[in-house]
Amino acid sequence: MHEFDPLDGALLVDKPVGPTSHDVVDAVRRRFQIKKVGHCGTLDPNATGLLIVVLGRGTKLSEKLMAADKVYEGTIKLGETTTSYDADGELTASLPVPPLTLDQLNEVAATFVGDRMQMPPMVSAIKKDGVPLYKLARKGIEVERKERLIHIYSFRLNIYREPIGHFRVACTKGTYVRALAHDFGGKLGCGAHLAALRRLASGRFDVANALPLDQVLALTTTEMAKHVIPFLKLAA
Repeated sequence: MHEFDPLDGALLVDKPVGPTSHDVVDAVRRRFQIKKVGHCGTLDPNATGLLIVVLGRGTKLSEKLMAADKVYEGTIKLGETTTSYDADGELTASLPVPPLTLDQLNEVAATFVGDRMQMPPMVSAIKKDGVPLYKLARKGIEVERKERLIHIYSFRLNIYREPIGHFRVACTKGTYVRALAHDFGGKLGCGAHLAALRRLASGRFDVANALPLDQVLALTTTEMAKHVIPFLKLAA
């Protein structure tokens, strides 16, 4: 039986707006001088919330952890579509928003629940011939993408003040919430984009138990080790 290092496992990080998921991994690697560091499920730079950072031999469990279902909350802005389906992209259309009640919005949201095929956005980390699609999108190149089977367990708006709707969604891995917002706007006939996103949970792990990135980077290695979920607990 191999002895596990106290840093073999996972660290729950509450990612702020700004850095990429890769930036978070790099910062943790440099700060604590750990050779192997990875993450379980990309969050866009402007998204916040739970990022599971795997350390040392914990990186061997990244695929298992990445496969877990996710829960998000965020806001959708109706009446505007963008190239990236979120607030980062360039505006592609602006349409008047019809008078809509929360109940009417949730009737449309309910049609997205269940198994469905989803077209990933062009601005994504999916690779075509080894090149991430977002790099092609920056050059104005659009390529054919394959639809993916996803499952939406629940999708509801809880507050609506035109043109902003606050929502919560539970879904399988690989779901693009940006694409969900875009498609939702399409069904409403006025277009929409994702204005803000926060990941609340991934599998059995919750953002309530995560440390903000700045707090993580202020810890000593000994202090950080106390927050690491051990390899054997992760593998169970």
